[in-house]
Parts: sequence; C-alpha cells; structure tokens
Amino acid sequence: MKKIQLILSTIKNWEAWPFKLLYAPISFFWVWYTIKSGYVWFFTPSNPKITFGGMEGEPKKEMYDLLPAHLYPATCNVKAHEDFSILQDRLVKSNILYPFIVKPEVGCQGILLRKIDNEQTFRNYHSQMPWEYVAQNLVTYPMEVSVFYIRHPNSPKGMVTGFLHKIPLQVIGDGNQTLSSLIEHHHKGAGRVEELFTKHKDNWDKVLPAGEKYMLSYAANHNRGAHFIDLKNHIDDQLITIFDKISLGINDFFYGRYDIMCNSVADFKEGKNFTILEFNGCGAEPNHFYDTGYTLLGAYKEILKHWKALYEISKYNRQQGILPWPFLKGKIFLQSAREQIVAMKKIDLVIE
Repeated sequence: MKKIQLILSTIKNWEAWPFKLLYAPISFFWVWYTIKSGYVWFFTPSNPKITFGGMEGEPKKEMYDLLPAHLYPATCNVKAHEDFSILQDRLVKSNILYPFIVKPEVGCQGILLRKIDNEQTFRNYHSQMPWEYVAQNLVTYPMEVSVFYIRHPNSPKGMVTGFLHKIPLQVIGDGNQTLSSLIEHHHKGAGRVEELFTKHKDNWDKVLPAGEKYMLSYAANHNRGAHFIDLKNHIDDQLITIFDKISLGINDFFYGRYDIMCNSVADFKEGKNFTILEFNGCGAEPNHFYDTGYTLLGAYKEILKHWKALYEISKYNRQQGILPWPFLKGKIFLQSAREQIVAMKKIDLVIE
C-alpha cells in the first residue's frame, strides 16, 4: 500500500520529475520540427549572435557584450589557475567589492554559483575552480524576476509569455530549531540535505534567531529549490515595451528568458531600479509553469506553444540566409558542453 501511495505521490508531483522524464512524452513534437526543417540543430538561427542559439554551452561574456554596460552588474572574467595575487586589484579596477557573486563562464542551473564574502572564501573557490568563471557585484535589490520574451524577426513588437517572482531557497529561524532541522522540515530543502550540508556545514547545528532569514542558495533556479510566484497579471504593454527596447538594442535576440533584480514591479515597469543578471537563449525553459498552479497538461501546452514559436523564428531566419549549424559541428559542441556540465556538477558538490 505504501509503495502504491509513493508511486501516486510521485506522479502527482510532476514538477519534481527529472528533466528527461518530464519532457519525454512530448519529445516527438521536437523530432517533428527536426524532420520538418531538415536540420537536427534547426534552432541555432533563433538567436544568431549567441553560440548555438543559446541552447547550451554559450559563454556569458558573449551575452554581456551584447548588453549596454549600465544594464548589468559590474562584471569581471577570471581564468582558471590565474595568479591570485593580481585578482584583488583586478576586481577593484572592475568596481567589484566584497561580497560578490561568482559563477562559471559557461554553466547552467546555478551550478557553481557562490556568494563570496571575504578573501578566504575567494581563495578557496579560485583554488578549486578548474574553469573560467565570472565575478560579479552582488545586487541588493530585494526582488528577482524572470521574464520570457519572444519576438518574431519581421515584427518590431514582441510578447512576454511569462513573468515570475523568483525566491531562492531559504529558511526562516524560529529561535528553537537548528539550521539542519529547518532544512529537514522545508518542503524543498528536505530533498537536498546532502547537497546543503556541504555548503552550510559550518552553521549546520546553529540555532537561528526568530525571524532571521538564512539563504541556502543564491541561485533562483527551480532545480535549486527556488519558489516561483506568478506575475502574469502584471504583463501589459508597458512591460513589453521595456523588453522590445532592450531586445532591439541587443539586435538579433528573438527568443529567451531574462533574469533580473529589481526594487519592485512598479519601478521595473517604469524602467528604473533594475539590473539584468543574465539572459538565456533558446535553451531557456518557459519556467512559469512551475509552482504557479499549472496542471501537467497545461505545462505541456505551454512548452509546445514556445517550441512552435522557436521553430517559426528559426525558420524565418534560415530563409534570410542564417543557416543552422552543420550536424557534426553541433554534435561535437554539444557533447563537449554536456561533458563539462557533468564535471561541474561533481565539483559543485565539493566547493562550499
């Protein structure tokens, strides 16, 4: 009986399914677009100025170079094994001060994203990080939002298909429970105890004062335990106009998701007090169906709507002479990118 209940509970909680399992029932639609286009990598023309269209493996520097500097936090790239003695000066020259954020130059899903509070933490991260990474000012705006934006290349106006408030994984102290106990009783933290112990073992047995917020992760990703609140009622022409302006300024960005810190939705829609953490191309998931009341069928409808738009954008750009990547080039690139992600996940479990 318990086994049956567990199976039913797992089926009902589809939002926690592994990515491949969630997408498997609709994968034949993707295969159909591949056949229909005649190209395995049919999606690569969708965002011509982003490597692989932004599906996987695109460098962050490439993305930031397309944005005006005032739209994203002060940023500095750091090479693996670079002499640490010169890094402090480089950060100061880049206007990056403690605490700041580090994340891989090529990465995804919040893997190896860390908050660096002091030189010792920085030394530890740098000594164990075997890939190039980005150091970036910590943004202190109180609200992180996610905006999915689509614009057909022959139209001056796009559409916002998803607008979310993203709350990173965190717990609130009650003056009685230890951090470990709070995590074990958290509906999303309970499934990540081993991972969180590695990152927070120094405070594991600490009793948090009542009302104190403790950040378990600074990566506001669904797969990192973040909670999403739907803001679709705030989607209007004012919001769309902001992203039309940004995306037209980037030039040739037609499909993807922006992750943004802002002071409030009202300020954001006025075009003030916000900064772009990053934007992701055609590999970005329309994540607004998580935590927001969608049924599994509703989520599939949303995914398929986005896939159709991606196909149509890619087809139009192909007709304008922007050809998809050749099969062998894409295969080699994707294999390399995925091997690196697997290796990164292993290091992510080690670095505090």
